[in-house]
Amino acid sequence: MAATGPKSAKYIFVTGGVTSSLGKGIIASSLAKLLQSRGLTVTIQKFDPYINIDPGTLNPYEHGECYVTDDGAETDLDLGHYERFLNRPTSQANNITTGRIYNNVITRERRGDFLGKTVQVVPHITDEIKRNIRLLGDTGEYDIIITEIGGCVGDIESLPFVEAVRQLKFELGEHDTLVIHLTLVPYLQSAGELKTKPTQHSVRMLLENGVQPDIIVCRTEHPLPQDIRRKIALFCNVQVNSVIEAIDAETIYDVPLLMQKERLDQRALYMLDLYNDKDADLDAWKSFLGRLKNPGDEVRIGLVGKYIELKDAYKSIAESFIHAGAQNECKVKLEWIQSETLVDEHHCADALRELDAVLVAPGFGERGIEGKINAVRYVRENGIPFLGICLGMQMAVIEYARNVMGLEDAHSTEMEPHTATPVISMMAEQKEITDKGGTMRLGAYTCKLKRDSLAHQIYGKTQISERHRHRYEFNNDYLDQFERAGLRPTGINPDTGLVEIVELASHPWFVGVQFHPELKSTVMNPHPLFVHFVRAALTYSQQKRTAGTADSTAAESRAVETVDAVD
Repeated sequence: MAATGPKSAKYIFVTGGVTSSLGKGIIASSLAKLLQSRGLTVTIQKFDPYINIDPGTLNPYEHGECYVTDDGAETDLDLGHYERFLNRPTSQANNITTGRIYNNVITRERRGDFLGKTVQVVPHITDEIKRNIRLLGDTGEYDIIITEIGGCVGDIESLPFVEAVRQLKFELGEHDTLVIHLTLVPYLQSAGELKTKPTQHSVRMLLENGVQPDIIVCRTEHPLPQDIRRKIALFCNVQVNSVIEAIDAETIYDVPLLMQKERLDQRALYMLDLYNDKDADLDAWKSFLGRLKNPGDEVRIGLVGKYIELKDAYKSIAESFIHAGAQNECKVKLEWIQSETLVDEHHCADALRELDAVLVAPGFGERGIEGKINAVRYVRENGIPFLGICLGMQMAVIEYARNVMGLEDAHSTEMEPHTATPVISMMAEQKEITDKGGTMRLGAYTCKLKRDSLAHQIYGKTQISERHRHRYEFNNDYLDQFERAGLRPTGINPDTGLVEIVELASHPWFVGVQFHPELKSTVMNPHPLFVHFVRAALTYSQQKRTAGTADSTAAESRAVETVDAVD
């Protein structure tokens, strides 16, 4: 029995089977991009099955980076993909966890909202899941809401979410919901053929939970022949044109075009009974891909971090370099450098000497700090373009205080609580907080730029808004001292007076920012800081090559003169 009231949006659910990391987020983002390019308003939300309230307290090695939205929500890194593809901001409503669902229900139970009833997974937990699924749809802003269900079908943690999808599919009506199931079709080298059995078992498990997928997207390393598609369709109760090939791509930004070729958007619109005769306009996207795949030059940029063994810990930074590289028609080759290895100054010099620029990445805790400080010192003294983000900016401040201003014991109270020279310290309002989750300076804050600064040149305006995620700040007690010594605070929060940007005017390109610019870089709007940083790296690289050519010519000339003298 379908709901009779007006429906504010259509709902697409993306589930996954067989294994994790198949790319549900990329498929969801690609479909959303295709629908958006047809003129529809689309957003994507992620439902994660872990019991943490949010990923803010998770080790980056556990879950990759923690992505922060404008409204200060600490979310799954897939929301970064959503924003980069759609060029639209997300919010706290776009990422819900099992922890948040249970927390909401238990809070209501303690308040007495259930009038003495026994609180159960069905209906109370599933009702709360459904309520959260429909929050964005009920705003009236969107034509389509795409909901990605984290984990794999069959995981015990995912069962309440799959049950909520089953109920919504029943409640909302035949053409108002669509289930896309992403699965794996592996190629067995020994047999020399693709195998459909994992897909069959995955769909069967979804069916056992009462959900029939409408479209099956098959991740594969080889093209899916028509007979394989027919077999999957037959055993999984779908039509052949609802079996979609998702072959491995050169870059994630190819996937929207691959899905367009497979007509995933057309199939979704047909099954949702949405009439749309507008062709997907992907010209700007194709232009970006053209620049990305046909660079005119290359730069090597060092990313100095503490979590480089898991590159997803710096996912947004890596993607920002892809956007900025394409904008500059230049390939950015990232050199991932573990900051702990840079504690030895000789090794630090060897690791950074040949690079065209260095970014010192964000992070928490004391591990690898001295290596980051050594990296900042080397690039500062050798004129190599430098960008410090959050902790990277703080390390630049500490390095300058120690090695230029003579404040040898300068430190951050995060690593050295009793330092006599706390050039980086905790905000006063943070000192009484004992909880770790969601208690930092989070989300978008305003920053006012000085007109005679590099930052003003980069942004082209005097007031900006950037996202934050930190607890420690530049200590304003040392503000005048730093400015007199040459490290200028050029970006200030107008409400609190806190320092957001520092620059070194005597250096070719030296910028430290307290915020996270990588969180706002998208395919269609590469972040200006990254664009100009890559441009500075390109200029530095070209200068090195010019100098090298001149040195080589001079050496050859000297050699010829020596030969002539001998003759």
